Amino acid sequence: MLTHHSLQFLRNLNQNNNREWFQANRQDYDKTKVEFENTCQEILNGISQFQPNLLNTTVKSCLLRINRDIRFSNDKSPYKKYIAAGFGPGGKSSGFVDYYLQIQPGESFLGGGMWSPTPTQLTNFRQEIDYNPQHLKGIIENSLFRDYYKEIHGEKVKKMPKGYPIDHPEIELLKYKQLFFVHRYSDEDVTHPNFANEVIEGCKILKPYLDYINEIFFGQTD
Repeated sequence: MLTHHSLQFLRNLNQNNNREWFQANRQDYDKTKVEFENTCQEILNGISQFQPNLLNTTVKSCLLRINRDIRFSNDKSPYKKYIAAGFGPGGKSSGFVDYYLQIQPGESFLGGGMWSPTPTQLTNFRQEIDYNPQHLKGIIENSLFRDYYKEIHGEKVKKMPKGYPIDHPEIELLKYKQLFFVHRYSDEDVTHPNFANEVIEGCKILKPYLDYINEIFFGQTD
């Protein structure tokens, strides 16, 4: 499980984001990494029970590197302020729309959904809404789903997408060019012994929406 040690390490890293400090505190990072790996292994084991295509996925393949890619960034801080994992078949680089978990003091969350679709994928998404809006609405307006994922996140276009009338009954859904969901966790949630099970339940609730998106984008569920 994750402990207050891991959250404190991330707080300290945020205040001392340089290689000299990181190397001097490498043991604390290693402990944090082990705690996160163990937590992610529990989560992966749980998700695999309702998503069998994750059964052969290793936890190491799900973990994101803590090092930042600073080549094209004005911010030259070498490390991320968080630790994170992507849970998909084969790991974080599955190519599907998968579950994403980020741990950061005061800002931890589980999320997933349509983040950066290609133009073709976005067109297909809008066509599906136009053809059968009740499929998507039946998922995201379900009471269990809405209790856990309380709002839709994502950018919208200001004008109606080309090819759709301005008085379309699903105008607001059609305007989305991103559509994803997030559930946030407090630091107390993250360090609770039941945290892994809480994330597993969150993934189970999110799964119908991810299946919906993966079917539209790739012709198959994740």
